[in-house]
Amino acid sequence: QVQLVESGGGLVQAGGSLRLSCAASGNDFSLSLLTMGWYRQAPGKQRELVASINRSGSTYYPDSVKDRFTIRRDNAKNSIDLQMDSLKPEDTAVYYCAAPSGTAVVPSYWGQGTQVTVSS
Repeated sequence: QVQLVESGGGLVQAGGSLRLSCAASGNDFSLSLLTMGWYRQAPGKQRELVASINRSGSTYYPDSVKDRFTIRRDNAKNSIDLQMDSLKPEDTAVYYCAAPSGTAVVPSYWGQGTQVTVSS
């Protein structure tokens, strides 16, 4: 059974920063083979992809977070991080780690989610 566990959410003022982490575990599961990503879902909105990173380290960000969010991976530790800078109130959402990830991919595995709240 694969488990993805997020940590690092919280409350921050606009302009501040937060770092989210996701640790993967499970038999025969290796992050290094998959494109991993972070999604978010705000109240009343669809879940959206905010960052992904493939096994070679190539990244994707939508325009809404580009130049503010940075995704990194550590294949040896089976983990990914999301550094979020210059946070805006519209970044408020529940953030999920997922695999595999991509703009045209439906992930098979999801974390439980972590709340990020940005106050104005």
